[in-house]
Amino acid sequence: MFALAITSVAGQTTSVMCYNIRLDVASDGENAWPFRKDFVVDQLKFYSPDIFGIQEGTPQQTAYLAAQLENYTFIGIGRDGGDKGEYSAIFYNSLEFSVAEENTFWLSETPTEVSMGWDAACNRVCTYGLFTNKDTKEKFWVFNTHLDHKGAIARAKGVQLILNRIKEVNTKDYPVVLTGDFNLEPTDEVIATVKNVLSDAKEVAHLSFGPEGTFNAFKFTTAVKRRIDYIFIAPSTIKVNKYAVLSDSKDLKYPSDHLPVYIEFEIK
Repeated sequence: MFALAITSVAGQTTSVMCYNIRLDVASDGENAWPFRKDFVVDQLKFYSPDIFGIQEGTPQQTAYLAAQLENYTFIGIGRDGGDKGEYSAIFYNSLEFSVAEENTFWLSETPTEVSMGWDAACNRVCTYGLFTNKDTKEKFWVFNTHLDHKGAIARAKGVQLILNRIKEVNTKDYPVVLTGDFNLEPTDEVIATVKNVLSDAKEVAHLSFGPEGTFNAFKFTTAVKRRIDYIFIAPSTIKVNKYAVLSDSKDLKYPSDHLPVYIEFEIK
């Protein structure tokens, strides 16, 4: 009892997940959303991340998660405006956290307008919020995005927009977490650009677990080696205790074509 009390006061841990849930498309056949949506929900309930950012969430998928996950609320809008198009929403446990500020902007030359940037194939957005731990009163930013799968210029310019926005809004030097499907592997120079400002949680975690890659393409019998999903953190204010890529499966099937990335951290 005494040890538990000490733990709850000192070094409180926050958990964050990044999860591309794969959009709802009938051509996925046996891997289509209707056949895996309950597994995704159960997986999220099991790990119970305090905060998680999704990618590829259609309006229906995003609403389904919100309805099924008790005590979770989300921020963000669809990439085609309002409730249209895929979300890069951020879900959070509203019993434990509140949001003081939130926004979504487009990764384009006109970030305040519904728009497609540079050589992108789709509209792309970044959703972010300033979260407050109701217990400790600690504040921190979470940014979540999904970079374009085709446009190299759009990915590079989009990352610069995100880093600029972090600098612009974080005038009080609060801790920062950036989650997302970057559609880039670790050796890409755009990832290096991010790492000039933030640290890759995998590289600074006290304990790392799970496969190297995050994109499984629904190929259950093939090793997952392609790493394109990330959680980055501000190293001066955040200590990462655990990092994991979660390769849960059921009946030889994954819940998504991406594996979720999960971290537990403390604010320094």
